Amino acid sequence: MGLPFGGTAKNYSATGANNNSKFIPEIWSGKLLVKFYDATVLAQISNTDYEGEIKEGGDKVYIRTRPDIIINNYVKGAGLNYQDPESPNIELEIDQAKYFAFKGYDVDKMQADINFMNEFTADGGEQMKIEIDSDVLGAVYADAHADNAGNTAGRKSNDIQLGIAGTPLMLNKSNILDVIVDYGTVLDEQNVPESSRFLIMPPKMCGLVKKSELKDASLSGDGKSLLRNGRLGVIDRFELFTSNLLNVTGGEYDIIFGQKHALTFAAQFEKLEEVRAQNDFGDYIRGLNVYGYEVIKPEALGHSVARLQ
Repeated sequence: MGLPFGGTAKNYSATGANNNSKFIPEIWSGKLLVKFYDATVLAQISNTDYEGEIKEGGDKVYIRTRPDIIINNYVKGAGLNYQDPESPNIELEIDQAKYFAFKGYDVDKMQADINFMNEFTADGGEQMKIEIDSDVLGAVYADAHADNAGNTAGRKSNDIQLGIAGTPLMLNKSNILDVIVDYGTVLDEQNVPESSRFLIMPPKMCGLVKKSELKDASLSGDGKSLLRNGRLGVIDRFELFTSNLLNVTGGEYDIIFGQKHALTFAAQFEKLEEVRAQNDFGDYIRGLNVYGYEVIKPEALGHSVARLQ
């Protein structure tokens, strides 16, 4: 069965001659991954171009990068210098894994007035989202380009303050829009494409945006101001996302912004199977999700340390 973003579900047949659970692993795996992607921000802020190449945990996907072609000045009769382009590979390691395992008793299935599998699928997708989002968002900011972080950010200007641990940006409703514009300037100086830019903020920071003096409704990409409809939308080319899973230490948040080609992410349910219980009337259900992520364009990823007022 085909999955979102090119993934594939492996076919593990249900076991047990007297199985009454209607457990069909390949279908359930697909539903679970769909719900996982619906809930996570990773599918929105990263590219998943290489997900279909995963076979199992421990795999390495080799990503070919585009070489930098040198442009020379032409002088008539002086001859041409031919470049030998190098196209280095970046390794995407599928080196992370998380699982779930639970029991399903026959007596509960017979007496239940709800579809247990749909309920378990929904909760599994949400819990998997929380765990994997926490892993990625809690670490990936450290891979931002040096010119896209700190208090001397900006590839050209070198004077944009994005905050550092111990000396964070102090954000409030009066300066929040200016800071978002600075984030955009940092990416502009790296020649990052304007499409598919993102900014991930904790809920309180989103609240500052809504409280700010948004006199021009077009800033939000909407016909009404944020104060009127509560929709964050787009500000200065950034699609705004809220998350409670950003790293925070001592009240200082690691804010992440960038463009979705900065980060590649891949996940797949490697195993999803049902085993008949040996000493009870029921089944053991277990699933293993493998995943990996890699910052492949650090110049398209930014990091800001902020305290919210």
